[in-house]
Amino acid sequence: MKKMMDLNKRVSLFAFAWLLALPLFAQEPLPKSAETFDVAGHTAFVYAAPKPADGKPWVWYAPTLKGVSLAQRKLYFESFLRAGISIAGYDLGEVRGAPGSTAKFTLFYDEMVNRGWSPKPILLGQSRGGLMMLAWATRNPEKLRAFVGIYPVFNLESWPLKSSKSSTLADYGLTEAELVARLGEFNPIDHLDGLITHRVPFFVVHGDSDVVVPYQDNTELLKKRYEAAGGSISVKVIPGEGHKVTPSFFECQELVEFVLKQVE
Repeated sequence: MKKMMDLNKRVSLFAFAWLLALPLFAQEPLPKSAETFDVAGHTAFVYAAPKPADGKPWVWYAPTLKGVSLAQRKLYFESFLRAGISIAGYDLGEVRGAPGSTAKFTLFYDEMVNRGWSPKPILLGQSRGGLMMLAWATRNPEKLRAFVGIYPVFNLESWPLKSSKSSTLADYGLTEAELVARLGEFNPIDHLDGLITHRVPFFVVHGDSDVVVPYQDNTELLKKRYEAAGGSISVKVIPGEGHKVTPSFFECQELVEFVLKQVE
């Protein structure tokens, strides 16, 4: 009798544990590859969330070059998709925020909205992708829900004109002298008013020892200007770290929490 009772107890415990695990087994698999489609001769990529949240929110990631590299960042990829937030990007190559390339990004945005995704994506710019996304955001402040940066370029005077001059001038179709003379017209960090008016929140993670995209010339400068004008921005500064692929930047729990909060 005692053996039978012990057996029944073990079976009951096993059944209870199995029931607890059911939600894990019931999770739909995440996409292993992106859906691709053409927009004006360039490739767009979308990793669709298995169960989209209300309104079909999405993270628009840049730079997108032959694929969305955010798919390789396990924490971000899984956290966003499991929360019902899709991930997308548009491969325009090495652009630097010129009006012409920004207009092409708008074609991608329009196509995403036409396909049923939210008209207010969360922009996520990594490194030079920060410039791509901020340039688009300042020209379309009513069309985004939030902005996230990972050691982002925000300032044309910084990395673009110091270390990526040829690509920058090619995107703008100007000589260096012409671009410098019109810098106030084009530099997105000088055009934050629309984002402040539309109360677009920012979250940025940046290392204070970044010599490629200096924190002081980019994120710190944007933070000072945005806060001074009453904008909402949170910055996580990583002491002693630079422009590298480390857990500080790609396993940042605060970044995940910020993105998920936007779709609550």
